[in-house]
Amino acid sequence: MRELRPLLDEYHRLEAAAAALDGVQTAPTRGRSRPGAATRTSTGAANGNGNARRGRPRGSRGDNTRAAQAVELVRTRPGITIPELAEHMGIKPNYLYRILPQLEEEGRVRRDDKGWLPA
Repeated sequence: MRELRPLLDEYHRLEAAAAALDGVQTAPTRGRSRPGAATRTSTGAANGNGNARRGRPRGSRGDNTRAAQAVELVRTRPGITIPELAEHMGIKPNYLYRILPQLEEEGRVRRDDKGWLPA
């Protein structure tokens, strides 16, 4: 029990600190949040509607996406490979290795050996 005494003391100090911080809101951290962690709430927004967010826009943006461009290239050049698509689109292929299987699940393209065909 003597070996555990420092750990037990630390546990009690941490419990006291957690109790003292109960209800205090902290700034969000990058990465995944811990369950039960304090979160910060926004009191105002730069866009005026209370839904301020940072970073690139997400969600549907019509047919002006790289995915739509990839589907169109597959349609016009059946059997095209991911490296060829990437070169034609001027991007790195890692994006296409992620997005083409999703497009295949959606039924927009299909894989044929190493190339891609319209669905």
